[in-house]
Amino acid sequence: MNPALSVILLTVLIGAGQGLFLALFVIEAVVAAGVAAAPLPGFYLTGSVLALLLLAGGLLASFFHLGHPERAWRSAAMWRTSWLSREVIVLPAFMTLVAAYGWAHWQGVSATLLLGVAGVLLCLGLFLCTGMIYACIKFLQEWASPLTLVNFTILGCASGVTLAAALAGQRGETFTACIVAWAIALTVAGLLTRVISLQRNARLKPRSSLQTAIGIKHPKIAQKSQGFMGGSFNTREFFHGRSPGALRAVQWVFLAGAFVIPVLLLSASLAAPALALLWLACAVQFGGLIVERWFFFAQANHPQNLYYQTVS
Repeated sequence: MNPALSVILLTVLIGAGQGLFLALFVIEAVVAAGVAAAPLPGFYLTGSVLALLLLAGGLLASFFHLGHPERAWRSAAMWRTSWLSREVIVLPAFMTLVAAYGWAHWQGVSATLLLGVAGVLLCLGLFLCTGMIYACIKFLQEWASPLTLVNFTILGCASGVTLAAALAGQRGETFTACIVAWAIALTVAGLLTRVISLQRNARLKPRSSLQTAIGIKHPKIAQKSQGFMGGSFNTREFFHGRSPGALRAVQWVFLAGAFVIPVLLLSASLAAPALALLWLACAVQFGGLIVERWFFFAQANHPQNLYYQTVS
């Protein structure tokens, strides 16, 4: 597939926003249980505003992928059968609850935990909708796996918790080291599940061939040109145009940027506390996840490429 920057930004930004909100709720629940000291005033409000900005940024990015943005409201019409329509409904609902959660903390309302529970349910529902948009497409074997949903969830949580660690460090919270350790654990988990998905995809065998693509059973078929003599929607949207060597290089870049380097930076911040290391880990991980999401889309090999991809 040919990755669209708008969709890449959408999935990375809302994933980080979801992960940050989950971190805020877990911290509040732990504090309410008496396990940790309460954060300094304004922590939940600041975190909620930051999560809301990430979610809004992802929503805004999605409009650039629409041919007619003024008709965006119609995307919710097929909610009974479409995971995309369900995402379109759940995302604004989740944003509303995040805003309400931050407002309740700002105003000192006592029902913040109840709002948090409702927000967590919508957050998990949003992870489900976003992941299933791709996992439900059976003919794209690289996506049609529970690992797609798992990776979307864990990577979003990892980036959000890393951001929560930087926020806590910025404000001098006493529990910063615990959140850093949590971010390390999630990032390592994300690395493991992503490597498993890469290994799975490397073993996939195409279900289609040149013979099935054009309906001819002859054992020797040589393709000399594209299905079209010039470029078309098919040649632009369903193939990225990069070589296998370029894809392998991108794979190593995102494994280092999204996982290995952030873990090293976060670990270093535990050994020698430094706020710059936490924010650097956030920046590197965000860049790595942008590359990871590009690779996720590019690796999916649409069956139509059997006919349209080759150029002589």
